[in-house]
Amino acid sequence: MTHSQDTPAPRANGGLITFGETMGLITAHTVGTLEYARDFTFGIGGAESNVAIGAARLGAPVTWIGRVGDDAAGELVGRRLRAEGIHTMVVRDTSFTGLMVRHRRAAAVVHVDYHRAGSAGSRLTSHDIPVDTIRRAAILHLTGITPALSASALQATWDAVVAAKAHGVLVSIDVNYRSKLWDRAAARCELRRLVAEADIVFAGIEEARLVLDSGEDAPESLAAGLTATGPGEAVIKTGSQGCTARIDDAIHKQPALSVPVVDTVGAGDAFVAGYLSERLRGAAPLQRLRTACAMGAYAVSVPGDCELLPTRGELETFLTTGDVLR
Repeated sequence: MTHSQDTPAPRANGGLITFGETMGLITAHTVGTLEYARDFTFGIGGAESNVAIGAARLGAPVTWIGRVGDDAAGELVGRRLRAEGIHTMVVRDTSFTGLMVRHRRAAAVVHVDYHRAGSAGSRLTSHDIPVDTIRRAAILHLTGITPALSASALQATWDAVVAAKAHGVLVSIDVNYRSKLWDRAAARCELRRLVAEADIVFAGIEEARLVLDSGEDAPESLAAGLTATGPGEAVIKTGSQGCTARIDDAIHKQPALSVPVVDTVGAGDAFVAGYLSERLRGAAPLQRLRTACAMGAYAVSVPGDCELLPTRGELETFLTTGDVLR
């Protein structure tokens, strides 16, 4: 297993670093059961790489680390990320690249099958994530998906957090709870520990309630509860209602943009990419949230996880005119 050598160097130090599993993504385009689908596309998908692509398109220097199989899907993952100008540190593994199969059983019902048990991505280790690479970053972004993949991926997550904190690198985590990967009790325990070590946390209403073991549903209270555990910035994503954040003890609200909804998959990752890209630029809280909501709105206006996310110029045009480039 070796790191690929043909990746571009980072555009600058002080950017965003993230790691996790990116899988091949088979998407059926006709509505109905999978057995009758005849039109498919093959792409890639993964929460961390979605964020990486979104942030890179907004001009942020980004590094992505992960394991893929020595197969066509693994080659596609590396090629797509490199094409975005992302510094990739890809480990080729003897296992297979994970796979997602997505279809619409009904117009508004998306079903996804995951084939990832024992995949290359689940075999991520601490050795795959050089401390020097973390040290040169400004923000380390994690999700609650990676630590659920395996014991080695959990250890890699914690070792990365320790390294980041030792070198003054901000730690960001999107809770991103996946019930297919671990049960609520195990997730709550580990995610609460990770959130407590983070500087920035993103969560939906139900995810915040899980972490806090709370029945509260007011975004302001949930954001306050999350910051009370450690982070200085907690952002509650509320979908079509926008978001509520508690940043340095102040509450901020940002409404969502009203757009036609084409595909909601990946919208949360686009939101995070928008926020973190502005955080890297030193933008004020309301600007971070404005860009985050705009990225989320753009993402639901186009199909796919990350393929059609906007550049900064396209996003500004969208905010000015409401036009989405498909």
